[in-house]
Amino acid sequence: MKNRLLVALLISGTSLGTSAVPWSTQSQQQIMDTLVNKFEQGNYSKKGADSCLMCHKKNDTVMALFDGVHGSLQGNSPMAGLQCEACHGPQGKHNRGGKEPMLDFGPQALATTEAQNSVCLSCHQDSPRMSWHASSHNLEQVACASCHQVHTGHDPILDKQQQNGVCTDCHSQQKAEMHQRSSHPMKWDQMQCSDCHNPHGSQSDADLTQVTLNDTCYQCHAEKRGPKLWEHAPVMDNCANCHSPHGSVNDNLLKARAPLLCQQCHSGNVHASRPYAPGGDNAFNAGGSCLNCHSQIHGSNHPQGKALQR
Repeated sequence: MKNRLLVALLISGTSLGTSAVPWSTQSQQQIMDTLVNKFEQGNYSKKGADSCLMCHKKNDTVMALFDGVHGSLQGNSPMAGLQCEACHGPQGKHNRGGKEPMLDFGPQALATTEAQNSVCLSCHQDSPRMSWHASSHNLEQVACASCHQVHTGHDPILDKQQQNGVCTDCHSQQKAEMHQRSSHPMKWDQMQCSDCHNPHGSQSDADLTQVTLNDTCYQCHAEKRGPKLWEHAPVMDNCANCHSPHGSVNDNLLKARAPLLCQQCHSGNVHASRPYAPGGDNAFNAGGSCLNCHSQIHGSNHPQGKALQR
């Protein structure tokens, strides 16, 4: 892990060297220079966590580490190896007044996002994270510690009742949409963002869990899956052609209500596509509007279902 972090720091463009100014007044470049130099020297404390806890044991946030898996002395946890220095780097001269920087994490961290994430990825490399480097979060320089809490026995984002709250701290537009009149049951935490998205990246757009948006939707809406004898082109192309997945003011997550939605494609001068005003009392805009007749809008397997009427 030590070598992996050093490589990551060097790739990020940092140069070697140290600075004698106090940590609190150093620039990020100076801090990264110092950290690279410390990792090269590998000056780890012989007493491990005991050296750190001489100063930090009164900090409740620090001590909460021992309530979780990262603070376990068993297996491959950081505490079972180099202890605190497994994540925060070699102590060096940090214990002499705290002026020499350590690798820090979180929203207020002075270390670069790349350096922070390289520590996490040195252990957490598995199939769900294989696409992390091409993920939206990584490209936007989101740190693992921006979403995850390590110094705790209960990481909120791993709790299905709290995950959506963590995600919507940043994704405010989706938060607004999921509280509209028609939505997936996310506002009640009966669905989680990770049911559809892989926050660590995937091989599809929007970091979806499946190869395409339709395949992601079919995980729950299997009855809409084809093949159909008579297919509806926009349905087979992309569910989002008609639906807004995070929420809508219209029924069934529709982007617009019928007949306005249908008329975006069906604009020919025949009865089924002639524009009709929202008001009025006729079969083209009352009740289900177009769906009064064309009820099999997702496709039909009936021999006479060409018009999706049966």
